[in-house]
Amino acid sequence: MPSRTDSRLRIAVLADSDTRWKWGALTARRLAEQAPGTDSAATAPSAPELDGFLLRGRATPTPRQLAEVGVAADALREVTMAQFLDAVAESGPHDATPGPSGPAYDVIVLALVGGAAQAALHGLAARLRGRARRPVIVTGYVGVVYEKLADGLLLRHGADIVLANSRHDAGRFRAVYEGVGADASAVTEAALPFLGGSAYAAETGRDTVVFAAQPSVPESRADRRYLLDRLVGHARLHPEREVVLKLRSKPGEHTTHIEEHPFQKLAKGMDLPPNFSLAYGNMGEVLDRADLLVTVSSTAALESLHRSVPTAVLTDLGVREVLGNHHFLGSGCLASWDRLDAGHRPAPDPEWLAAQGVAPGDAYHRAFDQVRARLGELLAARSLPPIAPYYTAATAPGYLPGILARHHLAPDGTPLPGAAPAAERTGLRRVIRDAVRDAARGAYRHGVQRVAPVIRRMGEL
Repeated sequence: MPSRTDSRLRIAVLADSDTRWKWGALTARRLAEQAPGTDSAATAPSAPELDGFLLRGRATPTPRQLAEVGVAADALREVTMAQFLDAVAESGPHDATPGPSGPAYDVIVLALVGGAAQAALHGLAARLRGRARRPVIVTGYVGVVYEKLADGLLLRHGADIVLANSRHDAGRFRAVYEGVGADASAVTEAALPFLGGSAYAAETGRDTVVFAAQPSVPESRADRRYLLDRLVGHARLHPEREVVLKLRSKPGEHTTHIEEHPFQKLAKGMDLPPNFSLAYGNMGEVLDRADLLVTVSSTAALESLHRSVPTAVLTDLGVREVLGNHHFLGSGCLASWDRLDAGHRPAPDPEWLAAQGVAPGDAYHRAFDQVRARLGELLAARSLPPIAPYYTAATAPGYLPGILARHHLAPDGTPLPGAAPAAERTGLRRVIRDAVRDAARGAYRHGVQRVAPVIRRMGEL
């Protein structure tokens, strides 16, 4: 942790994938844009002192993925859950309250899947119990919430602030908590922190169609090949257009969701037209040259809509919960490839955009005001109540222990005996599993490169 030289917020972000690091780090910056308690909206933005922690696991981002995200931190390191808990429980060298009662961070942002967030909450509750002061805990979702709504929300309960990316989500989140009798006061409306970029202007004359791929939507090889064939077919039908397949990760890399059938592998051996190309990189940069964004249900659609880029959410495979495109009901964006081939450009519904927190204009600049006000109140409090997740040994005795055990925590949130060696052994099993999967995909060399250092480490235990 860098030594404190001013009044900037000290924020730790724990993330378990590239997209969650992007969300967590940018959320941290949004929280610090205006100092809590200040009255002037013109207060100059102040970057937080930001420490990044990457949770060791299947989807831990590679240096290339982190560079593509493009969000830097003052420090960034890979950790196990136990190592993270050790780091945040320590007192910073610049704490106003010396000794074990002084927190190392003002704010902790948990940018994690639900189970990992629940483990972190219980771990923090155990490590910080009895402290006079503790960090404010913030969590939320990285994009469209279209599945496991109740499960994911209840696994995040216990944080001081649960961010909702829109007015629509805030209402749904509160309904879930109130439906089980849990405190819903933590739910706070905000927006996705990475919206922005230059607004689309039709008169630029650009003619580029971008398809935003997703790792696991759709899941089957046949469905993914269908989408690829239609995209290539669109390029052949419109040789005057540039058609870009925007990919999430390179072979051997992992994201939050497992990609069993990468599009780049499906494209090998195909006779691709000259106006068709594959692209990696930052989605914002790709959108800078797009005049049509096509997807099944990617969060990229929200980025595109915020910038007023014409956006199509495909109906070819049905409008189904498993695909997530049902989230766009009422948006005006649902369309089929047949209609797009014929020149259709969807026109989004303004009321739907506003409810989803992606309406273009000045409203987005105020989207985090409510969160900053809530954060200011919590930071100004002399003490915060103990972290109290909804799931406990009393409310979920058949569910919670397994979630915590996966992160080598006991039912009371304390580290299990021998947690570090167990973590290494679990890491080896995971790495071998992923190497076998890579070998099946033809990425044998990458699989061997991944296994070798872990095997060497195991020999040192």
